[in-house]
Amino acid sequence: MEIINFAETPSLVSQYMTELRDVNIQGDMLRFRRNLQRIGGIMAYEISRRMSYVKEEITTPLAVMQSDVLAEKVVLATIFRAGIPFHQGFLDFFDSAQNAFVSAYRKYREKENFDVFIEYIASPRLDGKTLVLVDPMLATGSSMELAYRALLTKGEPAHVHIASIIASQAAIDYVKSTFPADKTTVWVGAIDAEINSHSYIVPGLGDAGDLAYGVKE
Repeated sequence: MEIINFAETPSLVSQYMTELRDVNIQGDMLRFRRNLQRIGGIMAYEISRRMSYVKEEITTPLAVMQSDVLAEKVVLATIFRAGIPFHQGFLDFFDSAQNAFVSAYRKYREKENFDVFIEYIASPRLDGKTLVLVDPMLATGSSMELAYRALLTKGEPAHVHIASIIASQAAIDYVKSTFPADKTTVWVGAIDAEINSHSYIVPGLGDAGDLAYGVKE
């Protein structure tokens, strides 16, 4: 399983990540959502470079030529709610992709103990397709795994790309142990060392859903 960590090579992603994390900037919800979207677009482009293409003959106003066209059928899958602007960044590039949506939520048994439940799924068939599964925060990896298991009821994808803005090292280790190593690639803006007792990534950026859409009750 390959792990691509954008933080290892400074780029514009580093600038957008800084703005997402900085408490003096992240309070601007429009800017926060836009930065999620921009990073999604950059990741989409990088993922596209790993995909297969076929030659197609096209006609320009001046000549007939061979052009490279994406050969893979892509499904973009998102975990609600913070995943929506991140998803849009991918959709801006994979504009012909099919889309899937999963609702996952935490149900607390005690103050710091919770279970993750899948409440809703809408997805096309996945057999033989390339699944790009996106969620901004990969804290424990359990929501990502449950979403993937739910999506498998729609068929077996040929390859899985997991994309997150920030992941904890524990979540990366969990994904390595639960996803098929031979056909999974993980893309992250950064990998942070810790998660706290509430399963928030540290230093992280806080609650991505609240920062994107307002504090929930």
